[in-house]
Amino acid sequence: MLVEQIPVHNSLRNYMYLIACPETLEAVAIDPLDHAVCLARGSELGWQIRGVINTHEHYDHTGGNADVIAATGATLYAHHNAADKIDNVDVGLKAGDAVQVGSSVRLISMDTPGHTFCHTCLYFEGDKEQAPALFCGDTLFNAGVGNCHNGGDPQTMYRTFADQLFLLPDHTRIYPGHDYIVNNLQFTISRESDNQAAISLLAAMQQWTHEPHFISNIALERSVNTFFRLDSVTMIRILQQQFPDFPPQPSAQQVFLKLRELRNSW
Repeated sequence: MLVEQIPVHNSLRNYMYLIACPETLEAVAIDPLDHAVCLARGSELGWQIRGVINTHEHYDHTGGNADVIAATGATLYAHHNAADKIDNVDVGLKAGDAVQVGSSVRLISMDTPGHTFCHTCLYFEGDKEQAPALFCGDTLFNAGVGNCHNGGDPQTMYRTFADQLFLLPDHTRIYPGHDYIVNNLQFTISRESDNQAAISLLAAMQQWTHEPHFISNIALERSVNTFFRLDSVTMIRILQQQFPDFPPQPSAQQVFLKLRELRNSW
């Protein structure tokens, strides 16, 4: 599988992706907000865009659909419940459905509600040469998780993580829909001041002078992403000090929900 991560230079720091088959150079575009940049990069690489996949219905992920499809004739894939939210969906994806890219790349749809109720992540299972990969839209970010402000629900998001994302193999690469890594690491450190992995990674990120193309994986998220560290003694102690009514032995869900609430106003 060939992957091109394309930053959108907007205030939301979106990422778009082109994923291509190395044998046929057929490709799909994931969340192609900036259609001109996406099409130009595909042309430079010699890749033929055959499909567009939206992880969810928000405009900053669907805004380039029409122009990319007009230029390429691509098929539009999205969550099976998004047909009334995204124009001209050709294929509605349910959990376990596959999107075939060329002859050798197969992306598996995961039903991942939480940020919205029409959110899908795309999972590449990996092969002998490459580790698995997750194209996760606004569900999982580097060192953070998505918000639930615009059509989502935090308890539903917790279940998505507990039942699916927490179970992924450690070497699964992470390709999120936005670059929020610096803010997210700062939030982790505000909750876990002794998290040396997060402190070191933040220092490295702040020293970069060029456009970051940082690719995390699930193992790293378990070290630096506070939403993966729900049994952290330090974090639970701080929550109990800050909120006297917080349970003495909270469940993972209670910790997750409190962290999501705090991140909303942090």
